Amino acid sequence: MKNEEYRNVWVFSEVKEVALELLSLGRQLADSLGVELGALALGNGAEAQASEYIAYGADRVYVGQHPALSRFSVEPYTDLIAGLAGQHRPEVLLIGATKRGKELAPRVATRLGTGCAADCISLTIEGESRALQVERVVYSGNALAMLTYRNRPQVATIPPGIFQRREREENRPGEIILAELPIREPRTRVREVREKEKGSVNIEAAEVVVSCGRGLNHPEDIQLIRELAELLGAEVGCSRPIAADLQWLSEDHWVGLSRHKVRPKLYIACGISGQIQHIAGIRDARIVLAINQDDAAPIFQSADYGIVGDLYQVIPALKEAYQRIVKRES
Repeated sequence: MKNEEYRNVWVFSEVKEVALELLSLGRQLADSLGVELGALALGNGAEAQASEYIAYGADRVYVGQHPALSRFSVEPYTDLIAGLAGQHRPEVLLIGATKRGKELAPRVATRLGTGCAADCISLTIEGESRALQVERVVYSGNALAMLTYRNRPQVATIPPGIFQRREREENRPGEIILAELPIREPRTRVREVREKEKGSVNIEAAEVVVSCGRGLNHPEDIQLIRELAELLGAEVGCSRPIAADLQWLSEDHWVGLSRHKVRPKLYIACGISGQIQHIAGIRDARIVLAINQDDAAPIFQSADYGIVGDLYQVIPALKEAYQRIVKRES
């Protein structure tokens, strides 16, 4: 099938907040291409979601309600999304890079006979070719790869938190279409569901984050970071090595492209070198303060303010200065 026969941009995520973020990106791409923006609302409550998706930018929403879609299972979701895409031929299909979305997207792409670019952080339309050009982090965050599609549909997954959702537009016109396609019985069966125990850390909602990296010498030194965070009313964050390699903190604290993207008013990076993957997680921070004894650390290129020095000396000095200011103003 020729590329010219594909039109429109579609978005899907089983997580509502991620779907709204994708609608913002999808609206930009659809306007660039001069086409409509479609969204997929599947499972329980899909009709209510459809109206909200229209308010956030969708021109058309395909609603799928079926017993097999009541709980996410990759097989029926793949059947329905690939079937609809094969029928309506969107030229761009954006899927949220959630845990389930990462499982779903390559299956849909394979079913459609096309490729899938994962964890894209930048997407643009390339001129008259109408080809989607994407950037994604590669080599463990040490480089960026730029890819351009040759075939349609163009399937990409987008990490949560990369794009901000647009403003809601009340009474925005749009069309809701009931999707009726055959869905096969899943080959896997869910025997039991157990809720994962959640921690008390909500780093993505924090207005101030104090993060630590490999500049810390010992796990007990995290107490220094906690004391500064407590003084500032902040959450404690960390870079990948602290959570994934050393396991000094849980993954709830991990800031970066592979885990949590944050948008605080103030982000303090203590002893963090500033690799690309970590920078992608803090790109929406309003102010970034970096503390590092290496004056050539990449983190300084992304920081609004930088302190070159030993964090074991700088942090106590910052605490003392802050306490003096608070005392003087009280």
